[in-house]
This record gives sequence, C-alpha cells and structure tokens, in this order.
Amino acid sequence: MAITKKRKAVEAKLDKNKQYTLAEASAMVKSVNLTKFDSSVDVHIRLGVDPKKADQAIRGTVNLPHGTGKTKRVLVLCTPDKEAEARAAGADFVGLDEFVQKIEAGWTDIDVVVATPSVMPKIGKLGKILGPRNLMPNPKTGTVTNDVANAVNEVKGGKIAFKIDKAGIIHASIGRISFAPAKIAENVQELVNTLVRMKPATAKGIYLKGISMAATMSPGLSIDTKSVG
Repeated sequence: MAITKKRKAVEAKLDKNKQYTLAEASAMVKSVNLTKFDSSVDVHIRLGVDPKKADQAIRGTVNLPHGTGKTKRVLVLCTPDKEAEARAAGADFVGLDEFVQKIEAGWTDIDVVVATPSVMPKIGKLGKILGPRNLMPNPKTGTVTNDVANAVNEVKGGKIAFKIDKAGIIHASIGRISFAPAKIAENVQELVNTLVRMKPATAKGIYLKGISMAATMSPGLSIDTKSVG
C-alpha cells in the first residue's frame, strides 16, 4: 500500500531510534496523529513478568485522573431491589433475564458489565461470550459488588480495567487526542504508578521493560521508562 504524503510528513518528524520522555511523547503523539476524528490514545507497557504464573498474571483497575474521554456504556445485572440504585447512578442498561438472553443471542454493545454477587450463578454461562471481550464481571476489578452505585460512578468517572496478555504486555486506552499533553502524561503516570505498586514479589530483574504510545491508526512512540519513574 502506498504511503500517503501526510504519513510521510508525520514520519519525518519522528526519530525512530529515540526514546522520548513521557512529556515529549504526550505532546508528540498529537502532532503525529493521522486521523481527522478524536482518536483514542493507547499505551502498551511491557512488564518483566511471566503471565503463565498465577501470581504474576497482573490484572486490576486504575482511576485515571482525567478519565478516558469516552462515555462508557454500563450494563448492571442485578435483582429488582438494586435496579433503582443502578439507574440513579447512571447505568445505561439495568436488569437481568432479558439481558442474559440478549447476550446469549450475541448482543455485546456495552463497555462494562457490573453484577451483584447473588446473580453470578445465573450469568456464569455467559463467560464464553463476555470473557474474550474482557466484559465478564470480576471481583478483582470491582465489577462484582453489592454497591452497584459506586461501581457505576467509578466507571463513568474514568476507572479502567487492565489485564496482562500472553506476551506480558498491558494495553490500555488512556485518553483522546484532544486531551492536553499534560493530561495524557498524568493518565499514563497514574497507570504506571498502579502497575509498580502491583509488582509481584516473585518478579525478578527489570520490571518496566518498555512503554510505547500511539493514537489510533498513527505511528507509535517509544517512551524512556526512566522518565515515568
């Protein structure tokens, strides 16, 4: 496929051999953006862990100080006594049986699923559909809880879940290209701080092995891990 003039101009700005500081990358990611829409800014963090070992299979959540810039669609699966609480907190979809049936039929037009513990036996069968899409409620990410209002508020306020992949990399959307560079940097820093706090005691050697940042359909930037602490 031919490289467009715009992409050539953008790539000319980049030093592919350079590791940018977090501040530099947060500004540069905006100037090398190739899309005309408010694209997502994603980070990819390679950790020095073995995801095959249960105690090193890192998974958790982080409250990004500036949110993701995306309005998350939240489904709350609960008993009738919790429905009003979920709706008042801003859940987009609330119920149980009808949504279980919709999901079984292939509906997954949601970003986060919250469930109360009492309904988990009923939705366990949805794991094969929700699991691969990282939508299955899990106590570790705060999405299996009786406090559905707090769970919805956190998601709407910028809480994201992350999970290490088989290659030992955390992938996360941490903002939009319209964000000021400082906000992009602060969101990345908060994610890294969270991951550092979660470092397994059994992980040896260098923990933060590599960090890159890219906007949707745009070139990636390598970040110097020392600049992120």
